[in-house]
Amino acid sequence: MPTPSLLATRLPPWLAHALRAQRGPVPWNAVLRGALAAVPLLVAVLAERPSAGVPAALGAMLAGINDRPGSRRSSVARLGLPAVAGSAGLLLGTALAAAAGGGRSLVVLPLVFGLLGLVAGAVSSTGPVASACGTQVLVVIGAGMPLPEPGPVRALLFLAGAGWLLLLRLVLPSPGGLGRGPYRLDGEREAVAAVYEAVAGLLRAVGGPGARAGRAALSAALDQAQDALAGPRLRRYASSAAERRLHARYAAAFPLAEAATALAWAGGTLPDRIVEGPLRLAAAVRADGPCGPLAAPARTDAGLRALDDALLRAAAAFDRPADTPPGRTDARSYVSVLRRVWSAAGREYGLRVALCCATSTVVAQWLHHDHWYWLPATTVFLVKPDLGPLASRVMCRAVGTAVGAAVFGALALLASGHLPLVAAVALCGALLPVATRHFAVQTAVVTVLVLSLVVLGGEPPASWGRLVESLLACATVLLVGHLPLPGRRGHAVRAALDTAVGAAHRYVGHVLDAREDHTGRAALRRDAYRSLAAARTAIDVSAAELPPVARHSAGSESVAGAVERLIDTTTACAVQLDHRAAELPSPHAELLATHLSELDRAWAVPAR
Repeated sequence: MPTPSLLATRLPPWLAHALRAQRGPVPWNAVLRGALAAVPLLVAVLAERPSAGVPAALGAMLAGINDRPGSRRSSVARLGLPAVAGSAGLLLGTALAAAAGGGRSLVVLPLVFGLLGLVAGAVSSTGPVASACGTQVLVVIGAGMPLPEPGPVRALLFLAGAGWLLLLRLVLPSPGGLGRGPYRLDGEREAVAAVYEAVAGLLRAVGGPGARAGRAALSAALDQAQDALAGPRLRRYASSAAERRLHARYAAAFPLAEAATALAWAGGTLPDRIVEGPLRLAAAVRADGPCGPLAAPARTDAGLRALDDALLRAAAAFDRPADTPPGRTDARSYVSVLRRVWSAAGREYGLRVALCCATSTVVAQWLHHDHWYWLPATTVFLVKPDLGPLASRVMCRAVGTAVGAAVFGALALLASGHLPLVAAVALCGALLPVATRHFAVQTAVVTVLVLSLVVLGGEPPASWGRLVESLLACATVLLVGHLPLPGRRGHAVRAALDTAVGAAHRYVGHVLDAREDHTGRAALRRDAYRSLAAARTAIDVSAAELPPVARHSAGSESVAGAVERLIDTTTACAVQLDHRAAELPSPHAELLATHLSELDRAWAVPAR
């Protein structure tokens, strides 16, 4: 049987992407939370009010989809903000359904849903949490669910179900965290330790073919640690000594990352013992203790001297208390977020969401099915910007819905009563953290869960209707997603590259300006690498679209490659300037000028 990598080389990109799945260890703590998320539904069934448990189970399901690895504090925003948005959307949707009188509305409801989709879609383009909020606001479409509870009660039950899962996320200990208490920053510690391990991985890969992948892994680890430490807090600054110590250890990793990147840029062979220091630091972060003795230095060039100096400074930071409170790590202002909302990429995505919502609502109202809300609700999930290429989404949705409907049909034949359905919901909740690794599997699990909730809400099984509505939604999204809209396509890729190029130029200017101190250099380097990673993600998604869409981002990879070479070279130049106390060596200056010219030429091509 051909391996996935071999298939990927033989199949077109849009089809190969649909067969690709994420890998990793099973998040058993998230699996446990997903199973326990069905407790409110079980309580409602035992109290002989199963319809009251349906909104709560729906809120828990959507929160479970957003329940990703990370710190407890960052999960407050990741799970809580979308839940509040969904609750408000559900309340508003109930009012709109009541105003429509329960009959067909081929003008009012499509117009309202289209306007909501325009705003929610534009907001969704700014990031993953905003995307989840924009999607759950459009749970307004689910207002047509025929439940006996009034709208405000449904909204509160929805919020309670999501809040229950968030409570489980905050209270239950993480693996390996038993005995330390539930609030001991275990998620944050794991994220910071992963940074030091990524430094060791990059050093191990220097001089080999895996150096570029190691640098990308280090950048991703720094991003995840930054997000883990940037969660909401009651005070402006961290108040506990443990948190201040963790922030100091995260800051101590920046010079190590810079030195490791410079060594990877230079190539060559490094001694095996060079990875021992970062690995000791990673173990010390996990144990929340001192790092102990480090390996003897190997100061043969500027890169190794920078690495040794960074290790010594990190060891000193590990062995002394951190008394300076950290500032906020998330520097994005509300103004910059609003600019991204109304940027060309935000407007383009918002317009497509609006068209999908309005069109699917018109079709659903015209068909006048009992489950008319399924069609627009499905289009909302399908058109999300962070679920991969459009063709892959549609294909996975169709296959996953068919499989899920078949599984539920078999379940309905084999079991009867409410308790087996509650058990099915609990099982689906437990499977969600693993199922999110592939959209088709996630769709199958969600389909079984939703059909179970439909029956618990007092309606007959609707497997066939669910499949038909999903296929109609797939056709709608596929059509609207490829409509030629006013303006040039590929705005998402262009906007991501704009951000990456701007961040790279700011980083270069800061390093070369001898009058500036370098206290802000780490933040600029982080911004540059993070923007580059976001641009590469946008390029990869666009390249896996159908050819008529993929061609609009042709040539973007050359720009991203030029940005990457410029940032890596700038990092190497920064290390040279720090350890020579003189002007930049001629070979480095020539390479930097070459990469700047290369970026200008590559950037001029997509701009035409």
